[in-house]
Amino acid sequence: MSSLLYIIAIILIIGWLLGFFVYDVGSLIHILLVIALIAIILRLIRGRGI
Repeated sequence: MSSLLYIIAIILIIGWLLGFFVYDVGSLIHILLVIALIAIILRLIRGRGI
């Protein structure tokens, strides 16, 4: 489960990079970055036990 959060976060960050630098999607693309950061923070808070 914890590695799944990292994979999701990496995919979202790559999507954010593509949306921010390659395509002109506007400010809504920053939601992907926020969701990715939340996934990473959840992983750090929960630790290795879960």
